[in-house]
Amino acid sequence: MIGPRPIAMEDVASGDTVEGGRPLYGYSIGILMLEAHFPRLPGDLGNATTFPYPVLYHVVRGASPERVVVEGDPALLEPFIQGAQALEQMGVRAITTNCGFLAQFQRELAAAVRVPVFTSSLLLVPLVAQMLGPDRRVGILTVHGPALGERHWRGLGWSPETLPVAIRGLERYPTFTRALLGNQPRFSVSAMEADMIAAARDLLAEHPDVGALVFECTNMAPYAHAVQAAVGLPVFDIQTLVDHVYLALHRRPYAGEL
Repeated sequence: MIGPRPIAMEDVASGDTVEGGRPLYGYSIGILMLEAHFPRLPGDLGNATTFPYPVLYHVVRGASPERVVVEGDPALLEPFIQGAQALEQMGVRAITTNCGFLAQFQRELAAAVRVPVFTSSLLLVPLVAQMLGPDRRVGILTVHGPALGERHWRGLGWSPETLPVAIRGLERYPTFTRALLGNQPRFSVSAMEADMIAAARDLLAEHPDVGALVFECTNMAPYAHAVQAAVGLPVFDIQTLVDHVYLALHRRPYAGEL
């Protein structure tokens, strides 16, 4: 079991001994954040109201969206390792990141701490692919298609050469990628949503065999409902993965009748 056992207030009241050693408690999920300044809507990992449970943040200084996504700067590995270790020391039981392109550091970050690390929603692609029939493929929407490549596949442990996927980048559309990679302090929510819906529809028009969508970009989750309403497919993203991990960390006894 990772971390201490869950403890209820009735345990404390009954005199059970508890042990400290950290300044904060109750945070199971730690999130490594890029240093960005664009708005973060509910649904975005950078908005704490996204979660029905507490999360703990660590901002990696100097990790701009451009530097992480487009440049893939390997010099950022050490600051991200330090951030993961800091979150672990604060007591989190699993660590994620707020950029799917950090898949390039998946192996190194997982090796640097003793709690589970899941850097990217793209880790879900093999699972989703197995859910679909042999004549179906996984559709991936990414913030910047040209930048997604071999360094990320190595970190994820799969590649488009081994799994049936179709990838579409939002850089083809007028608002979404420009707002995020440009680190713009304001954007039109309706324009961002329109780009997401258009990208999903265009992907399906080009690849009608797509049976489910995976959003690479963590900033796409606020638009998942609108995209699903528009195309009628299952939509997986970093938020569905975070919820999955959280539930795995907090199993509860079942109650019912025989």
